[in-house]
Amino acid sequence: MAPNPNPPQEFAALFAKIDELKPKFIERLQEAVAIPSVSGDESLRPEVVRTAHFLKEELEKLGAKDIELRELGTQPPPVANKDLQLPPIVLSRFGNDPNKKTVLVYGHYDVQPALKEDGWSTDPFTLTQVGDVLYGRGSSDDKGPVIGWLNAIQAHNELGLELPVNLVTCFEGMEESGSLGLDQLIAQEAQAYFKGVDAVTISDNYWLGTTKPVLTYGLRGVNYYEISVKGPAADLHSGLFGGIVAEPMTDLVKLLATLVETNGKINIKGIEEQIAPLTAAEDALYDDIEFDVEVLNQATGSQTALYKTKKEILQHRWRYPSLSVHGIEGAFYEAGAKTVIPAHVKGKFSIRTVPNISSEKLTLLVKQHIDSEFAKLGSPNTATVELIHDGDYWVSDPHNSQFTAASLATEAVWGIKPDLTREGGSIPITLTFEKELKTDVLLLPLGRGDDGAHSTNEKIDVSNYIEGVKTLSAYLHYYSKA
Repeated sequence: MAPNPNPPQEFAALFAKIDELKPKFIERLQEAVAIPSVSGDESLRPEVVRTAHFLKEELEKLGAKDIELRELGTQPPPVANKDLQLPPIVLSRFGNDPNKKTVLVYGHYDVQPALKEDGWSTDPFTLTQVGDVLYGRGSSDDKGPVIGWLNAIQAHNELGLELPVNLVTCFEGMEESGSLGLDQLIAQEAQAYFKGVDAVTISDNYWLGTTKPVLTYGLRGVNYYEISVKGPAADLHSGLFGGIVAEPMTDLVKLLATLVETNGKINIKGIEEQIAPLTAAEDALYDDIEFDVEVLNQATGSQTALYKTKKEILQHRWRYPSLSVHGIEGAFYEAGAKTVIPAHVKGKFSIRTVPNISSEKLTLLVKQHIDSEFAKLGSPNTATVELIHDGDYWVSDPHNSQFTAASLATEAVWGIKPDLTREGGSIPITLTFEKELKTDVLLLPLGRGDDGAHSTNEKIDVSNYIEGVKTLSAYLHYYSKA
């Protein structure tokens, strides 16, 4: 998508400065991507910490005040190294004018694992430009957006233009591994470092497609469960015991099969009754969203879609729950043949939650369902189900002052009003900021829907990266006047 050829005159100098600084902005992202800050790999924890120090140095150069690398202590089990330190939260402040609004910007500097042999066309930790595309792990998720905020500040500095708001940064290094310690820090600092924050802005999501910007006002939550079925005291030989003992794997497969139908219908009683009814006003929001049904088939590389229309697909992706079976632990899964009867197996599944599904009530319904279905089997084995973790859904008002400012900024940069979208995934920290700081949260994405976050050949288009800096900058100016 091409940028707006005639942006508002009030941003002419600022946008020109951002264009001028484009090589430096790409160089800064190149330095960030070069650090393999994989939070899920204990051996790379020093690299995650190194990224925090890199950001601290960049913030210092830009004139930030009250910079802190807030330590969070040791990482809780399960870890190989019991003394493994969590990477610090990078806090900083630009301005402290009581007459200005204060915006907190959140992002994460850790990334998913990536190896060249996974199928990357380029070295994942070398930012590589091919045409108008920048390839590299973290280029879109989430180093690109984090660096985007620094770029916006630099453009203001070099232009001699004062930031229109007070800006607070909160950059973490464990988002890809559960944001350990961040919830507690936000609660602790709500009336301290974060006191007076008027708005929170997160750029850790993406456009719905590849041609039209969006603003995101809703996320599904997620409850992750584990069914455990125990039988014999140890694994057994099927030639000796097959047919004369109750096999845990057989029970588990039957239990998993009761959860959801092939057409996606969830069979757990009581869930459907909790779903917030679809109002005419909400339904109408989907009418003008730009989405090609064929994009879904392209994304999956198949013709396996359950729904055929735009509205059906988006509503079942965003505002209806789903249940997915993810895997089985304890069973033989390697190549070849092994005639073992596993003694203890675990089945893993998750439910994406939506308004007004209560996590506590959902877990009760799940347990009732598993207990009831297991009783029907008449098995001498034992079966239990446990909630592993949960994160609530989030929905905001897409017409509040933050979203209005972001919409104006998007139109100024891209020349088109953004679509208002929700997402099927979960960003639990969104709700934490909203609850603890008692303020609204805006999801303002920079990247496109085909950026390949968490996948091979992750990328961000140069146009999205540079125009994204303009969008972040214009948003701050529009919000300051809201």
